[in-house]
Amino acid sequence: MKNKILKVALLSIALLTVSVSCSDDFVERQFNQDVEQGPLKSVQEMESFVRGTYASMRSPYYYGCDFLAYGEVRSDEMLSNLNSGYYTNVMNYTQVAADGYAKDTWNYIYQTVAKANVVINTDASSFSADDKDHAGFLQGQAYAVRALNFFDLLRVYGQQYTGSGSLGVVLPLKYDPQAKQARSTIAETEAQIASDFAKAEQLMEDHSDWDNGPSERTELSLSAVKGLMARFYLYKGNYAKVRELVDYIVDAGGYSVVGAANLQGSYTFSMNGSAANSMFELAVGNASALGTQSYRHKLSNGGYGNVVIKPAAVALFASNDTRRTLITTGSTNYLSNLNGVKGKYLNASGADNIKMLRYEEILLDGVEAELNGGNPIKALTYLNQIRTNRNLAAATSVTIAELKNERLRELLGEGLRQWDLRRWGDAVPRPTTASTSPLLNAFPIPLSETNVGAVQSNPGYDN
Repeated sequence: MKNKILKVALLSIALLTVSVSCSDDFVERQFNQDVEQGPLKSVQEMESFVRGTYASMRSPYYYGCDFLAYGEVRSDEMLSNLNSGYYTNVMNYTQVAADGYAKDTWNYIYQTVAKANVVINTDASSFSADDKDHAGFLQGQAYAVRALNFFDLLRVYGQQYTGSGSLGVVLPLKYDPQAKQARSTIAETEAQIASDFAKAEQLMEDHSDWDNGPSERTELSLSAVKGLMARFYLYKGNYAKVRELVDYIVDAGGYSVVGAANLQGSYTFSMNGSAANSMFELAVGNASALGTQSYRHKLSNGGYGNVVIKPAAVALFASNDTRRTLITTGSTNYLSNLNGVKGKYLNASGADNIKMLRYEEILLDGVEAELNGGNPIKALTYLNQIRTNRNLAAATSVTIAELKNERLRELLGEGLRQWDLRRWGDAVPRPTTASTSPLLNAFPIPLSETNVGAVQSNPGYDN
């Protein structure tokens, strides 16, 4: 396997200066005074842009905090207690078209798309043979990033959960600062996500010499891409495809469920990048620590402490379940505590790497897929790999209802629960003060986008 430590151009410093819109200034950019917006000229520049996509994804407006919180405060496992006013309008379904959550998350996801598009559309035909091989693998990563970006946009802004409407999101497939582009349909958006994932698979398989697999968890490997695909195909209800993907990951090896003694450590800063269950995580570290903007600050009683666990969710944990020890209980239940001793995302400075995909999620995907037309014995095997590593006795059977509870216990706070409930068709609890309109299940399309005229708003909002 090849050594991928390359000298990175100054371009990497300038990657964060992209601003994004789907209007005529879709990517007003100043990446670097020496690099025009045209195609990249070297594999080192391509690698810098791929790293730039990961840097954009760790923004506090995306996976660094807000996107994860959206999946929790609208769910049956967590809520916002409205401390400092965070997520009040998200949880109460009272956003408006100029709302900062809708605008900032939209912008940072499309910033990531813009960087991925620069890599995807780079012509590497003049590169050396070795650089062409590396470029192909980098383009595979970029396709996978774009697929995940479009999937995230679809879940937040698409109309699939609103009871009416067929609109998905804007799908820019190349870097074009003059583009004015309308929203695609849900079906078109899903087809593009599937196409991007398939292209990522093909490129990363064709250029597998550059795949460092489990030895490098802060960039996408082929197994990690297949894991993200499994998340998408669960949303689609394509259980046969999920079974195929999970089988590949399990058979390929390199990852395992962390034992009870190492569960807490797998979430801490000191073990980031080396935990056996980590398949993909976004590098943060001290130099890029998110501080008070971090997800940890929203989860912890030592921070804002406003994304907290519902008592009914705590009650689903057996007293001897190791995962129960991650929760600080009391009049309010926290997933990260003041002293940084237990919980998820503990580092006070917000320096923890962001766990994007864990092997336990893959096994739970496998349980669900096997229970839906597959092999129930295999489903039980997957489930017990988790249970026996959480200080629990092996189960003798498993149902869909228990699978749903197990996903809550294992993935608590990791930003997936709202989307699980919606894809299952289960009720998503709302505060008594919240609007009951299903139209508001989708976020508003930012006013800055709909004012341009090409991007249609979501009904129920003020644009």
